[in-house]
Amino acid sequence: MASRLHILLVEPFFTGSHRAWAEGYRKHSRHNVQILSLPGYHWKWRMHGGAVTLAGKALQTNRPDVALATDMLDLALFKALTYPAWGKVPMAVYFHENQLTYPWSPADKDVALQRDNHYAFINYTAALAADRVFFNSRYHHDSFLEELPRFLNQFPDHQNIETIQAIRAKSAVLPLGLDLKTFDPFILPPEQKGKLRERAVILWNHRWEYDKNPEAFFNALMEIAERGIDFRLIVLGEQKERRPAVFDVAREKLADKILHFGYVESREEYARWVCRADILPVTSYQDFFGSSVVEAMYCNVVPFLPRRLAYPEHIPETLHRTFFYDEEDFVNKLQRRIWDVKYLRIMNTQPYAARYDWSNMASHYDRALEELCAK
Repeated sequence: MASRLHILLVEPFFTGSHRAWAEGYRKHSRHNVQILSLPGYHWKWRMHGGAVTLAGKALQTNRPDVALATDMLDLALFKALTYPAWGKVPMAVYFHENQLTYPWSPADKDVALQRDNHYAFINYTAALAADRVFFNSRYHHDSFLEELPRFLNQFPDHQNIETIQAIRAKSAVLPLGLDLKTFDPFILPPEQKGKLRERAVILWNHRWEYDKNPEAFFNALMEIAERGIDFRLIVLGEQKERRPAVFDVAREKLADKILHFGYVESREEYARWVCRADILPVTSYQDFFGSSVVEAMYCNVVPFLPRRLAYPEHIPETLHRTFFYDEEDFVNKLQRRIWDVKYLRIMNTQPYAARYDWSNMASHYDRALEELCAK
């Protein structure tokens, strides 16, 4: 067994799923994982200036055996600033998301001003500078590498297309680790769900943002309600001051069906609400992994998924017909799922999600970083 490593985990956006991932790995790794972070807001400034601030902080700590940064860090700059003192400390980058293929909101003024390319370029140079590049899903890995040629070819000359092969050669898929076992005390058996609520309970447990496509989700539910089909609704997830207007519309139009509507502070309360749900219809434009989907599946909330993004990786192909929908028939098929809720309640989706628990994933992370240090 390799000796215990000092791993410096560098996270400029320490909130939400990024924070949960960092703390989860620190808790479950057999190595000494030290988190170096900045508060999780002003994401664009974190990508611009976070490397300077965190390099200064890093140089005040003991020299690590290996550094693991996330996609929010300008790793090329961080590596340059720490090199004089640290020398060739191996550095890996972990892509939770990337700004190359992330669907920007049409309301973001940086898109119109063509400043969005800069953030994608930071991701590109981070991958180029890293000694190892990890993606949280096969879909994320493939879509990033497939988009790089188009991205680089838009520049006037010296596009450096040959660097893509170098990035590909050092890239691998390392799925997200999650603290799924924290849901165990709240998971309900089918008969208890039926006693709590005879009607089907629909769940939304994603961020309240454009890329999750809440319009399609709530418009479908409002149409089904207008058809006279009854159900109940739980709406969770992080929200910002500016949120899609459809949330307020849905809160008013579906008021008689709502069990809960809004962000909850505690993990326990979040788990309790998720475990009460029956069906998770997903309409997202983008999901590089889908942690909220995996959490719901672990709680035996039956997912209803588009046949794209990272979702097909979470479920055996033989069951895709059961859990996936074609976009044009989403509303009618969701209505049928609501009718079939008694059947859905006896389905066990937990085994498909359980492999992502940190009790399984931490050893994969440890091994990957041990191998990087051994090179």
